[in-house]
Amino acid sequence: MATMPWFVIGPSTLVSFIGLLRGPDKTPPESAEDPSGAIVDLVIPALNEEQNILMTLSSIARQTLQPRKVVLVDDGSSDRTADYARALGDELGLNLQVIRRRAPIGKTPTLKRESRELDADVEVILDGDTFLESENYIERLVEELYKAPGIASACGIVQPMRQRDRREICQAPPLRDFLASHEDFAPREQAACHRFNRAITNFYRGILYTFLQRFIYRGQMVVFGSIINPVGCAVAYRRKYLKELFDHYEPILGDDLTNSEDIFIGFAMLNEGYRNVQLQDVTVRSLEPEFPRLAHQLYYWSSSFLQSCYYFDGLLRSPFKGLRRWKQKREARHYDQTHPDSPRQHRRGEPYRQPWGQGYTGRYGRPMGWAVFMSALEKIAFPTTLLIMLILQLWGPLLITFLAEMALVIIILMANAPGHQFRAFWQAIAVTPLRYGSLLFDAVNIGRFATDLWITRNRRWRK
Repeated sequence: MATMPWFVIGPSTLVSFIGLLRGPDKTPPESAEDPSGAIVDLVIPALNEEQNILMTLSSIARQTLQPRKVVLVDDGSSDRTADYARALGDELGLNLQVIRRRAPIGKTPTLKRESRELDADVEVILDGDTFLESENYIERLVEELYKAPGIASACGIVQPMRQRDRREICQAPPLRDFLASHEDFAPREQAACHRFNRAITNFYRGILYTFLQRFIYRGQMVVFGSIINPVGCAVAYRRKYLKELFDHYEPILGDDLTNSEDIFIGFAMLNEGYRNVQLQDVTVRSLEPEFPRLAHQLYYWSSSFLQSCYYFDGLLRSPFKGLRRWKQKREARHYDQTHPDSPRQHRRGEPYRQPWGQGYTGRYGRPMGWAVFMSALEKIAFPTTLLIMLILQLWGPLLITFLAEMALVIIILMANAPGHQFRAFWQAIAVTPLRYGSLLFDAVNIGRFATDLWITRNRRWRK
């Protein structure tokens, strides 16, 4: 969630409001592909996930669309992740292939290797601590990918995995029967302190995930037909596009694709003119880090966004190329009117259609570049402004800003919680200290990024 607007009074919120009022591009696809014949493989990168991998595999077995192959890449685990997976995979009849590494090499090399070694049409990446809550999750993602060639990735709504979710998963078939006959594989109950720390994170993340995905991302989907990057714990990619991406960037960057590979991949797809789609009707649950580790993950997400802005500056500068893009579109419309039999007509039937290629991005930018620019502006300007107001002791303007921003958060969260508005009201207030703390932490991330860029010149950005 690299573009999380901790401070909601800003251009991203305005664009989402406009988009939800205006409605999506109603251009009907003229040549949508048939998803029924798509070959789907699923890859699970995992490191020390013995307490979660059973839930992940059981959710795959419940899917309405079964992948042809499930590849578990055990990235040097020191626990029994692979043993647990093999036992349940055999019980469920999954076509499970387990790859064990002696030492961890990271998620990026895993995605790269599997995109080259597999021959599927669609490659689903599922983290080893993520549960597919919707039984039609994979089916819906594949359907969406095949609506248009310009859709490179698709994901659903992500929510935190709560303790009660874990209990319900373990008590439901097929996992319940397996655990009853294999007591040695039963997930251990967490200590009270760990449950408490994770509960704080889940409360905080659950509220902000709702705001970001149900409002900001939903508005971006309406306006631009895309979000900046897929939420990386459960994503379906066009495998061909993913392989082409790695083939292009490996000679340039190796495996150092920023501190979070899914953010880099999302930027790279936008840079080619493709789209990253989020669906609002399917959900996954992912295990969130405990509260003391929250800052570490926030650093990964925030720094990766800034690093991707550095690499894909053509996207970042899109707003300054608006006039050039407007002229190009006007010339294209004139050409279509004077050449009605041109092959270009067949390329314009896709909603949100744009010419593909990095060259076009470098010259004209992308409409989605506006979202990138606004998110970068917010990430840098908001914490800087608050720090200046605190340093100068501008208490009056600070109080007015705080109250206005708080009112907007309450309204948006209540609007996205039908039947639970009262609870959403108090949640919006209770989460404020954590939200503002994250906002100020972004100022630290900006300083670390600037140090990497201009002082140490360290570009080995990799989780």
